[in-house]
Amino acid sequence: MARRKSVCCGGSALEVTLSVLFILMTAVCVTLIALMATWKTHADPEPITSPSPHKPYLIGVGRADITGPPADIPLMGYANPQQMAAGIHTRLYSRAFIIDDGRRRVLFVTADIGMISQRLRLEVLQALQTKYGDLYRQDNVVLSGTHTHCAPGGYFQYTLLMIPSKGYIKASIEPLVNGIVKSIDLAHRNMRPGRIYRNRGELDNSSRNRSPHSYLNNPESERHRYKWNTDKQVLVLKFTDLDGDGIGMLSWFAVHAVSMNYTNRMVSSDNMGYASYLLEQDKNPGELPGQGGFVAGFSSSNLGDVSPNTRGPHCVNTGLPCNYLNSSCPVGGLKACLASGPGDDMFESTRIIGHSIYRKAKELYTNAVEEVTGFLHSAHQWVNMTDVTIQINDTHMVSTCKPALGHSFAAGTTDGGGDLNFTQGAVEGDPFWDGIRDAILGPPSNQTQKCHHPKPILFSTGEMNFPLPWHPQIVDVQIITIGPVAVVAVPGEMTTMSGRRLRDAVKQELESEGTFRDTEVVIAGLSNVYTHYITTYEEYQVQRYEGASTIYGPHTLSAYLHKYRGLARAIAQDRVSELPVGPQPPFFNKNLFTLMLPAPADRKPENTSFGDVLQQVFPVYRQVGYSHSGNPKFFYRDKTFLTVEIYDNRTGTWEVVHTDASWDTRFHWLKGSNRQSNATIEWHIPPSAHSGFYRIRHFGHYKQMMGLRPDIKPYQGTSDVFRVAASFYYQ
Repeated sequence: MARRKSVCCGGSALEVTLSVLFILMTAVCVTLIALMATWKTHADPEPITSPSPHKPYLIGVGRADITGPPADIPLMGYANPQQMAAGIHTRLYSRAFIIDDGRRRVLFVTADIGMISQRLRLEVLQALQTKYGDLYRQDNVVLSGTHTHCAPGGYFQYTLLMIPSKGYIKASIEPLVNGIVKSIDLAHRNMRPGRIYRNRGELDNSSRNRSPHSYLNNPESERHRYKWNTDKQVLVLKFTDLDGDGIGMLSWFAVHAVSMNYTNRMVSSDNMGYASYLLEQDKNPGELPGQGGFVAGFSSSNLGDVSPNTRGPHCVNTGLPCNYLNSSCPVGGLKACLASGPGDDMFESTRIIGHSIYRKAKELYTNAVEEVTGFLHSAHQWVNMTDVTIQINDTHMVSTCKPALGHSFAAGTTDGGGDLNFTQGAVEGDPFWDGIRDAILGPPSNQTQKCHHPKPILFSTGEMNFPLPWHPQIVDVQIITIGPVAVVAVPGEMTTMSGRRLRDAVKQELESEGTFRDTEVVIAGLSNVYTHYITTYEEYQVQRYEGASTIYGPHTLSAYLHKYRGLARAIAQDRVSELPVGPQPPFFNKNLFTLMLPAPADRKPENTSFGDVLQQVFPVYRQVGYSHSGNPKFFYRDKTFLTVEIYDNRTGTWEVVHTDASWDTRFHWLKGSNRQSNATIEWHIPPSAHSGFYRIRHFGHYKQMMGLRPDIKPYQGTSDVFRVAASFYYQ
């Protein structure tokens, strides 16, 4: 017993001794760590030019609704006067991404609209100045449009673009400004430490060059450097918090958002918006569309000659191929030559292309492991694009021109042709149309005609200033860099080869000083101000639609290359502060006109109410009609016109499962006679719908007059309850 006790006590003494030594060593280590931390705190800070290679950024993402009035407003893109908004296919959103490296900040916004107008950018910058002072400025803010052709117009200040939009429409631009600023507000409030990863890949079978004849006019040696006549690359930036949880994604891919064609009259975000919808639904499980913290932005790129209509053009009346050179048909002319696909209708085509873009981006996002690190930069100038002189070789100087549009501009494209007897590829004028032009608008000057050669000028817009200038003279050129990723904000639609030349030029300048390596240059199209198309000099000679719409003449691309090289060189040399600001663009307050009449008061038949159901549901039915709808122009701010609701037996309440932001719903508005309107709501029941009891509700406002004062009143309507069962799924 004593022996056993001796062993026990001897073990305890050893343990006590070791414990004391451990405590002493711990105390010494803690003291040393504290001394080192104190020394580092009081030591001189590291030079700002040499940050930690993996220092996290501050990152903020935000999304807000910008849908605007979905009725009686022209849709912007196809310039079809009959394409007035009459409902909602999908709602529109602005998605904002803010990045801060501790010394500089950049902000990128991609919005579900046709393009950013100069007026819209200036109004957004004014609102940001009021809220944030000089934090968000013209040099560090990029606004880019996805180029959907099914978003409301009316937000321009130059005459040519105001005409198809029926003027400047305050009811259209206000929700755009407010929604874009709100998305920025949300991103600003949500800023937190995080990391960015990049990944790139190629997406085939989702795009097609719609002007291959123009592309083939580029030098053969240049064309042989590339596998395709469109850019297939997809660039993805993955945003995470410090725990690695995803908070957002930003992607660029070059394709026109024209899967929804010119016959559509519903507001729609088209293929790029559907890609955002799918990824956000993935990353925000259980949330309704447009809700949830994860923000997925799909941005436009050098899409000028790139169509999503992968079946290509054919004569719709005969099924035969169109004329290769001018995209017309023997019977029906250019209007009969239309590109289509890959689906059997525009909704199916939008779904297929959008899903392909989403699937590739999701794959790249999931596998993104290459971290983006390094400082942020931003460089910006305003440039008078009507008077840029460029030295193209040792002996020749060339210049840009006053804006002008050629005859082939009026021909449209195979994604939507014009209504008159113009054709693509016209290098000679037409006496009939030129005579009408001269009689109404006056002929173009000899100087402008010579400058734009070989373009036959239809509208000499740079020489037309009533009631306001027809085209901008002052445009933005801008680059922001996020570590080695350079985002080039282009004020128009660059063709495939134009974008390639610009990317090469910017990359060469950024890497010339050795401060940038492995640089990724991406084109962000439709940014800041709209100036139509930008072709190469060689493509311009062919004068298809894109060349005829290159408004500053044959050397437009050379001028942009010169200007963007200057911005990239200033960033590489850290001399951005020395860049001239340039002449500021105008902000017109006078002579803004509108061709839209105020909406009249709504009416309904006697002994009825707004929102009464006209056509009830059957037990399993995918379409509901409501009579006596009010004009949707009176009700659009961050609201929904419809809900699909399922009954929850556990709580005895109705739960919203779809809104008008959902892909499976459609809200149609029909403007009837005698100021009476009808609304039709469709729910295309997906296979994923749960079995149960449902109802559909419609919300709106109607306008009545109280003497001379308009009075806007809310209304709503509710369908009968119907059942969805597994055997009745709509395919």
